[in-house]
Amino acid sequence: MYGLIGKMVAAPGQRDALMAILLEGVSGMPGCLSYIVAKDATDSNALWITEVWDSQASHAASLDLPSVKAAIAKGRPLIAGFDERFETEPVGGHGLIYSEEA
Repeated sequence: MYGLIGKMVAAPGQRDALMAILLEGVSGMPGCLSYIVAKDATDSNALWITEVWDSQASHAASLDLPSVKAAIAKGRPLIAGFDERFETEPVGGHGLIYSEEA
């Protein structure tokens, strides 16, 4: 499995609008096992995105999906920047369905 955890910073006052764009159409991404958007508890402009994919290749392929391209284009003007980004290798946990084929 392949995981990403990243902090995205919205333009001032645009966090909720950016969050809505990120949550539109998150289902139907082949290989995506989990996609979570969370508000940062201490920064009113920041969001954390936590993703789990069956492989790094599936994540890369998702960037070519029309729905993902549209979300990126729509959200880009609301993004002030990116902060921390971590790649992980998820092994399981509550809410994550793991398959040996993944």
